[in-house]
Amino acid sequence: MADPKGFLQHGREVAQSRPVAERVKDWNEVYVPGSLLPIISKQASRCMDCGIPFCHNGCPLGNLIPEWNDFAYREDWTAAAERLHATNNFPEFTGRLCPAPCETACVLGINQPPVTIKNVEVSIIDKAWENGTVAPQAPERLSGKTVAVIGSGPAGLAAAQQLTRAGHTVAVYERADRIGGLLRYGIPEFKMEKRHINRRIEQMRAEGTKFRTGVEVGRDIDAAKLCKRYDAVVIAAGATTARDLPVPGRELGGIHQAMEYLPYSNKVQEGDYVTPPISAEGKHVVVIGGGDTGADCVGTAHRQGALSVTQLEIMPRPGDERSDNQPWPTFPMLYKVTSAHEEGGERIYSASTSHFEGDEDGNVQWLHLTEVEFVDGKITPREGTERKIPAQLVTLAMGFTGTDQDNGLVEQFGLELDARGNIARDTSFQTNVPGVFVAGDAGRGQSLIVWAIAEGRSAARGVDRYLAGTSDLPAPIRPTDRPLTV
Repeated sequence: MADPKGFLQHGREVAQSRPVAERVKDWNEVYVPGSLLPIISKQASRCMDCGIPFCHNGCPLGNLIPEWNDFAYREDWTAAAERLHATNNFPEFTGRLCPAPCETACVLGINQPPVTIKNVEVSIIDKAWENGTVAPQAPERLSGKTVAVIGSGPAGLAAAQQLTRAGHTVAVYERADRIGGLLRYGIPEFKMEKRHINRRIEQMRAEGTKFRTGVEVGRDIDAAKLCKRYDAVVIAAGATTARDLPVPGRELGGIHQAMEYLPYSNKVQEGDYVTPPISAEGKHVVVIGGGDTGADCVGTAHRQGALSVTQLEIMPRPGDERSDNQPWPTFPMLYKVTSAHEEGGERIYSASTSHFEGDEDGNVQWLHLTEVEFVDGKITPREGTERKIPAQLVTLAMGFTGTDQDNGLVEQFGLELDARGNIARDTSFQTNVPGVFVAGDAGRGQSLIVWAIAEGRSAARGVDRYLAGTSDLPAPIRPTDRPLTV
């Protein structure tokens, strides 16, 4: 235990954000550079090294949280990074993007604010990069086996790195023009600067992983040919079929899926565009969907100079405290104010869009909404609550329903789907097609980055056993594992 009295002597402190007026003028990460390190030793000392560390249950990666908290408290950054990497290939991603279910499971959180696990994690890995201790880990010998990984999001990258380190020759196929999947084009720069992805890609290249961008399996290359070319295939293509909003006026111009809108701002940062083809500048913006993707749209619209930003959510406003049916250590649905919400805009809960209204040119101008309530488990409009709000740009951020079935990948492989429309797999993450495995959202459905990395690592073990008969790679989860609920 780092400090037996740490949790008694120190309160919770989190990363310091840059002033709103400053950060909305650029696309850099919202936190003050270097503000974490001076407080991390004290924050790590709050960890009680519990006899039963429930933070392990909250994290699907099985991160050794009490161990690297102890090393961070003692400022032994090399040892802390080693324990961090033992379970997580990309802690700089999770330390910035994960909603931290480990913190809601922290034992200290029963009656105090929990340990700032996420901030300690990102401090350790940032210090490791700064010290030059993050080095390529090339395999000692090659197996002679080849693996294709389809998709370069967190699941695909984790699977590829694990399999490369196991000695297999791995090629990652990505349909976009750059590696990273949703990390690259779905996450705004102000949440995670893309230099973090770039240096991991360089590490993986040095280890031996090959990357093929601009290639969509199912369209640009036939899946059957891929199976003949490689000894095994890992499908980590994500759940990219976005949920739509079939209401009158949906066909009007200016209404876009979030993943049509968000990538352009990232492409501007990459130098592909001077100005994005879809922009919120000078417009009244409405974001439909109250999750993290919706918040990303809100923050992006602020930086593009929107006249106003309104976020709609059909569910009621969550509470500020745990409800009785979401006790510790479950992950509770709480009211959350992200950095994007700190920057302005209005949030409207219990609201349903009835239709859109456009101008004579066919572009959206107004969104008509109705307040709703749940009656006998059904969403019911409240009479007399209809109204309209200005909307010259509307983004739909209502989640995803499954993997893309239009590009031929599922059909060409001959894959079976489960009852939820995801690619079915067995306990080793193998599909009904021998040698073809699935990891991440493609098999699990839309989920968190920690689950994607955990699935990639676990699927890699399944592939390694399939190719070599045995495997020393870790498998943190099973395909049936789900977050702790009640």
